[in-house]
Amino acid sequence: MDNVAGITRSFLGQAWRWRALAADARDAGFQPDDMVTQLLLARGVGRDALQANRTPSIRGFMPDPSIFNDMDKAARRLADAVQSGEQITIFGDYDVDGATSAALMIRLLRDLGLAPQVYIPDRLMEGYGPSGEALVRIASGGATLIVTVDCGAQAFEALDMARDAGVDVIVVDHHKCAAALPHAHALVNPNRLDEGDGAAHGHLAAVGVAFLLGAALLRELRGRGFFAPRAEPKLLDLLDLVALGTVADVAQLKGLNRAFVAQGLKVMAQRGNIGLAALVEASRLTRAPTCSDLGFALGPRINAGGRVGRADLGVRLLTTEDVNEARSIAAELDRLNEERRAIEAMVQEQAELLPHGSAVAVVAGRGWHPGVIGIVAGRLKEKLGIPAIVIAIDDSGTGKGSGRSITGVDLGAVVLAAKEMGLLVAGGGHAMAAGLTIDVDRIPEFAAFLEERLAAAVANAREDRALLVDALLAPGGVTPDLCETMEAGGPYGMGWPAPRVAAGPFRIVRVDVVGNGHVRAIVAGDDGRSLKAMAFRSADTLLGQTLLQAPRDRKLWLAGRPKVDDWGSRPAAELHLDDAAWAD
Repeated sequence: MDNVAGITRSFLGQAWRWRALAADARDAGFQPDDMVTQLLLARGVGRDALQANRTPSIRGFMPDPSIFNDMDKAARRLADAVQSGEQITIFGDYDVDGATSAALMIRLLRDLGLAPQVYIPDRLMEGYGPSGEALVRIASGGATLIVTVDCGAQAFEALDMARDAGVDVIVVDHHKCAAALPHAHALVNPNRLDEGDGAAHGHLAAVGVAFLLGAALLRELRGRGFFAPRAEPKLLDLLDLVALGTVADVAQLKGLNRAFVAQGLKVMAQRGNIGLAALVEASRLTRAPTCSDLGFALGPRINAGGRVGRADLGVRLLTTEDVNEARSIAAELDRLNEERRAIEAMVQEQAELLPHGSAVAVVAGRGWHPGVIGIVAGRLKEKLGIPAIVIAIDDSGTGKGSGRSITGVDLGAVVLAAKEMGLLVAGGGHAMAAGLTIDVDRIPEFAAFLEERLAAAVANAREDRALLVDALLAPGGVTPDLCETMEAGGPYGMGWPAPRVAAGPFRIVRVDVVGNGHVRAIVAGDDGRSLKAMAFRSADTLLGQTLLQAPRDRKLWLAGRPKVDDWGSRPAAELHLDDAAWAD
């Protein structure tokens, strides 16, 4: 495959290549297309599906919920509970996916006339997922049906205790499953090993699975004539929650997930959910939220409650009908998010000083806050280019770990295998992220297990590493109009990467460090037109240092994501850098 601008080795030691499918499309003799079509082709869309992907709709991508194992059984049990007015408790996880999943179920059941309760476990005191003690306690409080969302697929002992206590449990999850499944009234999870057609939707976040359950429930109630004397709830009004949970959980934005996010952003712009509206205000956003805002502004604030504050704050915010309460909770989450940033920075600084494996970085420390280890693992992964697991060890010698992986390396599967081999007390996850509990004495053995199991996959993933580019531009080609055109191919996120362009050649006019270690470069082409380029968090990296020390008389190519900088009086385009290379 031809290298973009002839770059075979950049500042970061990689080649720049055209996205493979776009090149394949051109090689197949297709006529030149508009840019949005090329962006869609480069992301794997067939020509017969171009129109559906240009304007992704729920109708265009929604499957029949009945294709999933246990979906109809779960819908019937929920419909029985609605019609008889049973007490239902929604048991959620403490992250954004868990909070949005729980909020969706609560809001839907409220609209159906029930008053569901919610239970979010405390991250520090109870850990991930349902415990048997918690489920029994919920049952003793009068609940006859418990719905776990974003958890439960590995809760064997807990679900056995719930069954013995006489309470039905419906599990709504998306994490990887073992061959054996825990005993539940219904277990809806597209990643069950015995899943049939539903397995094609294994990329859904839990909130997406919850939405499908909501659709199945409404269909079941409609078939029973439940809505003859009353209005049917508008399930599509809850897509703002689905969009937030999907993006924040870094689910792949392909197929149905793209429709969820595209349509959910439209719902969010209407500010019908007063909790989300308050969160947008607390995040200091003055425009309708974008996909990026969900991941970098709203999601972290919802997460902050579960990480360093009270675990139920996110669900309370997303389900409240009181404007004053919404603003109060949003302000508290904003404060907790700042606290989380400080704790995260401390843990990351310590983690980066520790030795680690060559294929997988496994680092552990005593006193680290378990609420930030997932974020730190993500930072390490980005910096080192290999999967990373960060483990916080408590006073009893138990480690709570969180891992993040690189494309092409299934971390969840290997963590599940380690659990089945007895190396872990608990563990699970999906391809790109995993969580675990481990005795401190087993950490070296676990790290060695990961090195052995993943060394080949990591090596292959890194050997194939190249910067994929969608367009090659002249120095004056990065414009606000270009940014607007490229946005039409979104929403962008995991599995549907934002467009990257290579532009140049440029000379550096000025370069400095701003903010929290960001490198800012003002560059200009031969025509004299200048462009601002930002390399975030790069002051101490190879990319940042090379830019800072680059000779002013030497030309270079820049590669990154074009963005509109709308802070000034007139919108201008800038380039958020991923890499750079000499042009001579």
